[in-house]
Amino acid sequence: MTQQEAKQITLETAVQYLKGVGPSRAAAFAELGVRTVGDFLEYYPRDWVFMPEPVKIADARIGQMVCLVGIVEQTDWQPYRKVPMFEVTLADDTGYIRVVWFHGRYLMNQLEPGQLLLVHGKVGKYKYQLQLNNPKFTILAEDQPRGPESLSGPVYPASAKLPGWQIKKIMQSHIAELAPLEPEFLEAGLLKKNALMLRAKAYRQIHDPVDEDTLAQAKRRLKYDELFLMQTGLALKRYHVRHGDPAAPMRCDDAIDSRIRKRFPFLLTEDQEQVIGEVVTDMAKEIPMNRLLQGDVGSGKTVVALYGALVAVANKCQAAIMAPTEILARQHYESIERFLKGSRVRRELIVGGLTGKKRTKLLGRIKNGEVDIVVGTIALVQADIDFANLGLVVIDEQHKFGVHQRAQLRKGRSPHCLVMTATPIPRTLAMTAFGDLDVSIIRHSPPGRGEVITRWVEPPNRNDAMEFIRQRLKAKKQAYFVYPRIDSENNVDSEKSDIKAAVDEFHVLNEKVFPEFKVALLHGQMSADEKMQTMAAFREGQIDVLVSTVVIEVGVDVPNATIMVIENANRFGLAQLHQLRGRIGRGQSKSCCLLFAETADETAISRLQIMTRSRDGFEIAEHDLKLRGPGELFSARQHGLPDLKIANIVEDFELLNLARRDAFAMIADDPTLIQPEHATLRKEVIQRFGDKLGLVDVG
Repeated sequence: MTQQEAKQITLETAVQYLKGVGPSRAAAFAELGVRTVGDFLEYYPRDWVFMPEPVKIADARIGQMVCLVGIVEQTDWQPYRKVPMFEVTLADDTGYIRVVWFHGRYLMNQLEPGQLLLVHGKVGKYKYQLQLNNPKFTILAEDQPRGPESLSGPVYPASAKLPGWQIKKIMQSHIAELAPLEPEFLEAGLLKKNALMLRAKAYRQIHDPVDEDTLAQAKRRLKYDELFLMQTGLALKRYHVRHGDPAAPMRCDDAIDSRIRKRFPFLLTEDQEQVIGEVVTDMAKEIPMNRLLQGDVGSGKTVVALYGALVAVANKCQAAIMAPTEILARQHYESIERFLKGSRVRRELIVGGLTGKKRTKLLGRIKNGEVDIVVGTIALVQADIDFANLGLVVIDEQHKFGVHQRAQLRKGRSPHCLVMTATPIPRTLAMTAFGDLDVSIIRHSPPGRGEVITRWVEPPNRNDAMEFIRQRLKAKKQAYFVYPRIDSENNVDSEKSDIKAAVDEFHVLNEKVFPEFKVALLHGQMSADEKMQTMAAFREGQIDVLVSTVVIEVGVDVPNATIMVIENANRFGLAQLHQLRGRIGRGQSKSCCLLFAETADETAISRLQIMTRSRDGFEIAEHDLKLRGPGELFSARQHGLPDLKIANIVEDFELLNLARRDAFAMIADDPTLIQPEHATLRKEVIQRFGDKLGLVDVG
């Protein structure tokens, strides 16, 4: 690229205009998410290889780190060994060598005879024969260069249309000119304090490292940048909420507190008292409350929400309580009805099915201030719903709502906001996804809850488990049977043919297994009325066995249901298994959760084992985060969570803490980033997170 051409290229330039790309490769790049030069620079390698010049197999010596290139002569998966292994015989024109990967079943679909393979590892010996154990490897294309400079360095995620070595070749021919396009947005003082290399140098070294130490410094700088930009966005958002339109301050004196407590026929737990104290303190201020309440299923979050709502009502304001599903909205409403029976507090339920004159009349009453507490689903954010004086918004299961839907409910006002979730969020993720919120936690359930025992049931023990369930049903207890999908019709995927489906198994359980009991079916394709009627019958004890999909995951409260069977439990994520298990143990009787699963997958086994070992939602969530990473636990799109391309909030937690401290300190000093030295940073934050975090109007 000439200097003249380089001057015309910007981070926004389409990647096809880079020399060596062109329209067809640009289309292949687009499939990998790379459309601009900026995307190209952030298309980070998945690995880096620092290897010596390839040697011939005949020249390999025991104990030496070698790089070998040869043809795959044969492959052999050996599952019967004490440690299962995948073996390859690799040959070149001087001889052959045995190459072994322990637990290498995943290679069965990758490596096959006839391929040209590069391996890099330490030479060992097994039964008088040279052997490489668990080496790094690359499958080479026939036309791929094979010198050490071609084989060492970055390894890019590739596609059939765009092999990794081609991406590398294009990157290395441009990186010297493109890296300086990335603006430096950190001040010299911050760079020095945190021992960070310059941004342009980091981009150059991540794509073309001179050695492993320099690569480590480049990775640290770019990870810090991602985390710092994200935390700066969250700090800006937090400042914006706290210093935007004021909320109505609400007092809660002894008389109000006493009136509210009389509504609860039990003593509050220590955790509930603590959280209510935090909520009351927040609501007394003009700064709008922005608090996240975490508490396991059944820990008593609804009581805290109702307490806050009644404080708002006592201060002549309205409260809105929003749930993700109609079942959960109705359950909140019924729960509130029980507590407020005979009270003068006016409460109404709004769900999608409310239409016509009834709806118009109710909306008029809400607009005129004739309703105090409104409970509903996402229907509450619709444009035609207007509140007279909305003082508190409670959002249950926050991660089921998008960022913009939450903003809609505020409609230009600044009500206090309490967000609740029964999905325990690890501290690492709370700092990332909810970094703009204050966090409260209810760790302990109210007394009187029954113990829940969890067992993993493998196929040989299923009949005993079914007999155990039969005895519990005879003792007038109820059971859930949960399946990963509704039906098995049109199932052409042989991989999934072993997955049991609710509709099919309902017939089996109803007609063959438990013919003497009342068995019913519940799933997401049923109408709202059918679902409501089925759940009501189950709650009233008219149904013994409820066969369901994960539609029961949130918001079903049946204290007499003490058995849960989760079929194909290895197909569910940890958070979902934990949520499902939370449906039992809601009465005083001992409950039992049976995980029916047959699997050899190590991740699935790890999930099943922690479920049998722990009931602590936070321990389970941390485990899940390590297994699956943050992207899986919460949809980034829903949360406004950034798409982290190089940082990992679990592995880079110390760096996340450092970036958070720096970002929040900077925003405390320059709340809207208007100081001249922050102009580049401000532009970068708004460009990356403006829409996602609602920052476009900041400053």
